[in-house]
Amino acid sequence: MQSAGKLARIAAILRKTYGARQPQRRWGNPLDSVIHTLLSQNTTAANCERAYTQLRQRFRTWEAVWEAPLKGLIAAIRSGGLANIKAVRIKALLEEIWRAQGHFDLSFLRDLPDEEVRAYLGRFKGIGSKTTACVLLFGLGRPAFPVDTHVFRICRRLGLLDGQPTPEKAQAFLESQIRPRDCHALHVHLVEHGREVCKAHHPACGECSLSALCTHARRLHSAESE
Repeated sequence: MQSAGKLARIAAILRKTYGARQPQRRWGNPLDSVIHTLLSQNTTAANCERAYTQLRQRFRTWEAVWEAPLKGLIAAIRSGGLANIKAVRIKALLEEIWRAQGHFDLSFLRDLPDEEVRAYLGRFKGIGSKTTACVLLFGLGRPAFPVDTHVFRICRRLGLLDGQPTPEKAQAFLESQIRPRDCHALHVHLVEHGREVCKAHHPACGECSLSALCTHARRLHSAESE
């Protein structure tokens, strides 16, 4: 089965397994999505949401975050984990944006094609391809496909990556194969599947709805049969 066809089949199976997934948040300023994505790194979804909520409750505007002492920002996002590192990254990002345009409204990104959005965000230190794809997908509602550790692990086990050795290369390849209408739900479903079933250690292949399509599961089954 070719990658595009297999991905469409996987999207359908996961939709049946986990139910429909629609975007839940409407971001006012795409910068909101950028900061939220930075806070989501190396933590759980619950911790990210808690840190972002506390950040916005303490600082009502991004100008206020930019002007705040670093220790105040660290305190506001501590519940998200790695607060010292993330606070420095957020401060540096806001400083770069301010120097570039003198304000923090990134609404103009809504009017740019995807490649120009990628080019603009890629100018800033700490904004890589995954973060940019998250902003495109969750912040702008575009058909991008972020590849995090869960997505990369599952797609590699499923035999989908055609030898792509890194998440960055895998992301570019998968975006060329996935139907635009599947991008959002498939990403969310794969992350959920990675947390619940296809874990990094001891994946529950016997409980997996994708096992019939999975190269890794077939290999394990063959080894057990010998």
